[in-house]
This record gives sequence, structure tokens and C-alpha cells, in this order.
Amino acid sequence: MSSSESSAAGFVERVQNFVSENKQAILIGSAAAAIAVGGVVYYASSSSRPSTDLEKGDKKEKKKDNKSSKKKKKTVNDPDGPILEERKPKVEVEDEDDLSQYTAEFVTALPESERSRIAGIFKAKGNDAYKARDFATAAKLYSRAIEITTKAEPVFYSNRAACYMNMVPPQHELVVQDCDEAIKLDPNYVKALNRRAMACEHLERYSEALRDFTATTILEKFTNQASQVAVERVLKNMATKRAQEILAARGPKLPPPTFISAYFAAFRPKPHPTLFDNPTTGDRTLLQSFEAIDEHDYARAFSLVKEALEQDISWDMGKAEALNLRGTFKFLIADVEGAKEDLNESIKIAPSFTQSLVKIASVYMEQSDPDKAFECFEEAIKHNPDDPDIYYHRGQVLFIMNKFDEAAENYTKSTQLDDQFVFSHIQLAVAQYKAGNLANAMAQFRRTMKSFPQKSEPLNYYGELLLDQGHFQDAIEKFDKAYEIEKTKSPPNINVLPLVNKGLAMFQMDQNIGAAERCCNEALRVDTECEAAVATLAQLSLQQGRIDKAVEYFEKQASLSRTEPELINALNYQYATEAQIEFAKNYPQMAAQMSAMARAL
Repeated sequence: MSSSESSAAGFVERVQNFVSENKQAILIGSAAAAIAVGGVVYYASSSSRPSTDLEKGDKKEKKKDNKSSKKKKKTVNDPDGPILEERKPKVEVEDEDDLSQYTAEFVTALPESERSRIAGIFKAKGNDAYKARDFATAAKLYSRAIEITTKAEPVFYSNRAACYMNMVPPQHELVVQDCDEAIKLDPNYVKALNRRAMACEHLERYSEALRDFTATTILEKFTNQASQVAVERVLKNMATKRAQEILAARGPKLPPPTFISAYFAAFRPKPHPTLFDNPTTGDRTLLQSFEAIDEHDYARAFSLVKEALEQDISWDMGKAEALNLRGTFKFLIADVEGAKEDLNESIKIAPSFTQSLVKIASVYMEQSDPDKAFECFEEAIKHNPDDPDIYYHRGQVLFIMNKFDEAAENYTKSTQLDDQFVFSHIQLAVAQYKAGNLANAMAQFRRTMKSFPQKSEPLNYYGELLLDQGHFQDAIEKFDKAYEIEKTKSPPNINVLPLVNKGLAMFQMDQNIGAAERCCNEALRVDTECEAAVATLAQLSLQQGRIDKAVEYFEKQASLSRTEPELINALNYQYATEAQIEFAKNYPQMAAQMSAMARAL
């Protein structure tokens, strides 16, 4: 990973993880408040899970139950039965034999007040059956309560839904139907919303489950940890399933040219292979693939190297180079296993080809196997202890693992072997900064900027550190200088990240959303696939309550995602935002309250 590549990744992470760092940040509806670089509703983690139980007693009785529940919380899994729910004072229940007199013909002739009283008797009997875990009988009794009165209470449907939920096997479709009826009668009925959400989740109707869990979370004003963790769970399942569908339909896709350029820039340049006399067709095709890389025509380079390997490359090192290059492109399209296969074959042909060893270390890191990655670095050092790229990339792995002091040692070693590679200098400064050595980091940056006056990267990174310290104006100055250097290049070589960083700095400095958006839109004009610009515009849209626009940007971010984790992350934001849009439409009266909650954070 190069410095410019990691800078882009780090930027997007900073934008999107703001919510994770500010766990109760709420932005919803047209009156959403501006909170730093906020995002969608954040749902805190919890190991608790929504209960299917019924509440016992009226409002006064609930307070008493809350005290006793501290000693022992009853659930449907308790041997002594569940907690039941009643919204009216408890009805005096008559003997069981007396229920037989309430035939349909008998009840139809009664006034509505009497029918309601009798319905209450059936509900109370249903509660008794539910406590005895006789869910089938309880469901029948609740059904009779519903049939008897023309003004059925929402609790009748909700309690019957609880019966269906606890049957073996659970009747999730019936749960949804009953909760639909309960919510029609009382849209704010949190327990019915929660039950319907759980049933929809079991049915893998994730968007509906997310809708209801989001509603319960907001209606309860984020006091119920179980609802919040349920939202996280459903979002993950929903996004993972959709990401897999998208990737299967989309097939392999190269990332944007700027991303690929950054990846290749992470390795010190070396001369192209020299062809022998009377080169074969495969030899010439291989050379053309390297020339296409020089021209930043990466799709053509990938196609050519595949052709070269299908043809007749005449010498072993040429085959190793070709396998290395094809493996690199496979890694970039997230074909991790294919990349590993090609790179291993390259090493088998040329065991001392350290670049293949270094690249396969990256593959192992992608698979969360740092031990294997370090084995590759050690093997590369055995063959060529003076290759500076080995130490640079080992430093990158250590940096990812937050081992900043060890990373700095490796960057220093890389620089000692070759001091003309700017990224080793930059990453050394960043590692020092992360390790808390502020003075050393700033001094290192000043030396790097002086040594590489025509490079934008030192200026951009230095600006990021200044921004992190709250030195906004100085950071903006560095971003401007970095982008001036980038503008001397020709597309698609222009790195627009300094421009996006400038927009972020202007927003953080004085909440200048307009200036920030102009910077990001200019970045997208130059580089239509700049994920950092898209992510920032999505967040800025949320700041202004332009939720529909934010969803559009999240959708674009998903389309730019290279790997499954990146796509899942983008879809998480998209789906969470869409759920908030639906909540605002279903509960417009809550918009003002949500805005007030946001401002209070």
C-alpha cells in the first residue's frame, strides 16, 4: 500500500467513522443539525436481544414490575411463565365454564360496552394460558377476544403475535399479520413494532425488519440497547447479502486509475524486462503490458499480460514477471485466491524475486494472516537483504497493526537503503506522529518537503497532521500547494485528495458547507471515481437534511467499492439512511424532536 493510497483510505475512514466515535450522533429529517462530519444514526453495540414477552399490568403496575424485575427478569424461557401485557385495568375473570355461554349469536346481540367487557375476559384467560406456556390455547382465546368486540384493542393482536412467535415452530408470517393490525390501531406501539421486526428478520425480510427496529430505537429515544444492537445486526445481514449479490452480478472490476497508480507507486520503479534476440509473441505481448502501465491504461495492461501468459514467454524470469503482474491485477480486482496462486507460481519459478514475496505478504494481510505475511518478508530478506521495498512494505503492515515504533524502524531502514523514495520519508513522519513523537514527526515532514519540493504527497500529509491538530488555516495552505502541484499533471494522473481534504478543513474550521461541497464537486469533475469526494458529499448532504441526496451518494460510493468489506460499509450507510427517511415519512411529528436531540449532543 502506498502513502497516497493509504491516505485516500484513511480519509474515507475518517469521514465515515465519525459516527462510531460519536456514538449518539443523530441526523434525521429536514431539520437535522450539523455535528462535525456526522453521518447516519449510530446504533451502539450491546449483547442484549429484544424479548418477545408481554408486559403485565397497567401503567401503575408497570412501575412495580420494573422494580421486581431487577431481582429476576421473566421471559418466555422462564419456567414460571412470561410477563404479560395489559393496557387497561385487569378484568375480573369468571370461571372457565362460564366462557361457553359467550357464543357468537349470544355476543352479537349485546351492546358494545358489554362485548368489550367479555373480550377482556377472553384476553385475561389468554394471558393465563400464555403464562402456562400453552400458546395454542392462548392464541385461540385472543382470537375470541378479537372476534367478540368490534373495537379490538391493539394489545389483542400483539399478544396473539407473541403466541405465534413462541410456538414450535414459530409462525412468523402470522406474527407479521397480527402486528400489522396492532400497528394500524396504534402506530406508536413499540412492542408490536419490535415483534414484527423480529419476525421479518427471521423471514429474511431485512428492509422491513430494519424499518421497524429503526422506528423502535428512535421512538424509545435510544434508551433500549437491545433495539439498537438489533439494528446493527440487521444492517450487517442486509448489507452482506446485498453485497454478495452485487459482486456476483458485477464480476471482477478494476478500481479507479488513481487507486491503481497509487498501488504501483508503492514500489520503487525498475526497468522493464529486456527482450532477447528473436523474441516470441508472448515476450512482445508482455513488454506491451508494461508499456500500457506506463500510459496508465490498466485495463489494457491486464488484458495483455493475460494474453502473454497464454502465449509463449521464452525465459523464466519473464514468466515470473508476468505472473507477478497478473497476480497484482487479480489482487486489485479482489480476486485474492487467484492473486495468491499467481504470486506463489512466480516465486516457485524465481525464488529470489522479492517483489512477488512482498506482494503475497499483502495478500496474507488481506486474509488477516499477519504471521504468514511476516514469513514472506523474512524469506524476501534472505534472498535480498538490501531491497528497500521489503522494509517499506513491512513497515506498512506494522503500521496497520498499530505498531508504530517498529514501523518507523522499517521506514528508516528503507530510507537508508534508498533515500529517493518519498513515501518512506512520509510514512516515517506519520508513524512518529502516531507514536506520539510530535516534534520528530513535524521535523521529518519539513525535511521531506524540502527534499521533494515537486511532490504533492508531503504537503498533503503534512496538511492532514495540521488538520488533526486543529490548525485549519495552515492545513488549507498546504492542501492548496499540494493541489497546485497535482494540477500540473494530466488526467488520470491527478490526485484530487488534497482538494477534498481542503473541503473537509474548511468545513471543520467554520462549518462552511458550501465551500466544502465546491471542493468535492471540483474533485469529482477531475476524477469522477474519487470515493473520498463521494463519501464527503454524502455526509455533507446529511448535515443539511438532504437525506435523499445523501442516499444517491451512498449508492455511488457502493458502485465504486472494490472489495466486499468496502461495499458492505457503503451499503450500511445507504440502508441506515433510507430507514431514517422512511421513519420521517411514517412519523413526521417526530422530526422536530429528532432535530432537538441532535442539537443536544
